Amino acid sequence: MSQVIRLATIDDVDLILRFVIKLAEYERLADAVRADRDILAASLFGDRPAAETLIVELDGKPVGMAMFFHNFSTFEGRRGLYLEDLFVEPEARGSGIGKALLKRLAQIAIERDCARFEWAVLDWNEPAIGFYRALGAVGQDEWTIQRLEGEALSRLALS
Repeated sequence: MSQVIRLATIDDVDLILRFVIKLAEYERLADAVRADRDILAASLFGDRPAAETLIVELDGKPVGMAMFFHNFSTFEGRRGLYLEDLFVEPEARGSGIGKALLKRLAQIAIERDCARFEWAVLDWNEPAIGFYRALGAVGQDEWTIQRLEGEALSRLALS
């Protein structure tokens, strides 16, 4: 089998949206997806791209993606690489595709002089957590993610 990992282009927007929806379904968050084709095209391929996406193909067929962006560590004084979404089609899971995507992201982090490479995982997703631990990832249990969205975000902005 031939595996290729490439950067996504504007021509991949529909594919990326399809993967995002499938990931949301797996994470039991399908009703939370607000993105559409136009939003993703503007956000990923507009004047100031917010993120980048890797597409992995197996024998010429797209079977997964990794969407990532840079964050910044004031303690390190350097940027980091943050994995927003990792998705592999169910039929391709267990074939090394996920590991190949993470390896490529680790290479990008090193190439770009990032201090670290991090991501979040749902606490109930034991298969993913086990997979990440096997790669050497360490959970950051002392940190919790805080989020403002919707009405709470608007209320703070307008207060």
